[in-house]
Amino acid sequence: MTERIVLAYSGGLDTSVAIGWIAEATGAEVVAVAVDVGQGGESLETIRQRALGCGAVEAYVADARDEFANEYCMPTLRANALYMDAYPLVSAISRPVIVKHLVAAAREFGASTVAHGCTGKGNDQVRFEVGIQTLGPDLKCIAPVRDLALTRDKAIAFAEEKGLPIETTKKNPFSIDQNVWGRAVETGFLEDIWNGPTKDVYDYTDSPEFSPAADEVVVSFREGIPVAIDGHAVTPLQAIEELNRRAGAQGVGRIDIVEDRLVGIKSREIYEAPGAMALITAHRELENVTVEREQARFKKTVDQRWTELVYDGQWFSPLKRSLETFIDDTQRYVSGDVRMELHGGRATVTGRRSDVGLYDFNLATYDTGDTFDQSMARGFIEIFGLSSKVASGRDQRAGS
Repeated sequence: MTERIVLAYSGGLDTSVAIGWIAEATGAEVVAVAVDVGQGGESLETIRQRALGCGAVEAYVADARDEFANEYCMPTLRANALYMDAYPLVSAISRPVIVKHLVAAAREFGASTVAHGCTGKGNDQVRFEVGIQTLGPDLKCIAPVRDLALTRDKAIAFAEEKGLPIETTKKNPFSIDQNVWGRAVETGFLEDIWNGPTKDVYDYTDSPEFSPAADEVVVSFREGIPVAIDGHAVTPLQAIEELNRRAGAQGVGRIDIVEDRLVGIKSREIYEAPGAMALITAHRELENVTVEREQARFKKTVDQRWTELVYDGQWFSPLKRSLETFIDDTQRYVSGDVRMELHGGRATVTGRRSDVGLYDFNLATYDTGDTFDQSMARGFIEIFGLSSKVASGRDQRAGS
């Protein structure tokens, strides 16, 4: 029986060429797997037919948009996940759902190997292969660009020689990865970190300099998950999509960062994530209202570690699963409404309300009716500062 290799297939030049390239290099049959995580563009059927036209023996396509939003974007939101305080894990969270479908296809079609189109310099090779090792420990991995010397010029020459049904002449200076949670852009002139991004870098967001009139939006949450926008019920996918449109029109969610990659190099990245950044802004503020102080302080540590694990390709790790148990518990009362003004590249919270919040007006007010007993403050301060007071006295006696 001829060996089969499952290939993570995007429909673009590199993975289209990889079908025949892998077949010639290994003698194996190639099964192409395309997963829709809300990246837009061509239909899954168009991509499927192209894969078959490029020599795949089978083409497996999956509409994973709701799965991605529910099972990957929402945990990311509940963790307020921003790598290096800026990047909402756009690519990092799409890899595990793609891996899940690659392993499923390998089982369905009897493949022994999984292939992906990543280079040897990036994070994604780690995310794919660690995920595949975890879900399919018996499966082997290959990366044609990294392992079989499939460079871009060779890819173009191969496609033209074989007459593959793929455009080879269009030149795009950037490497782009996108899904419903956001868009990542790198390479080209952006590799000079002094160069500012030009207008053609952006697609999900309009220029914040020329914003339309401010857009007021109310996002309703139930246990940390958005369930309505402006009073209209939405699924997680619909919430992200609507805020991509509305926040994107206001230029919200543009990120320009020099990022620490897992492989040890620093890389300049441009991200657009209007829906993700608006939702994280709203979610964080609702947590401020509903999560107890010490729990909230510790959650920041847990959130950061969760974010680092996911960035590093450890979506399926035991530690991430354990941290998620804590995060899930903190979301028990993260329910209510957050009002934001979207304008000029910013999502600004202007109101918040919750039936299960910890904000007590009568304790907080400085007006008549204040229920906070201020007479307790003097003794509290004495005891709270006692340790420092005693230590300071010792320092003075010792002449420090």
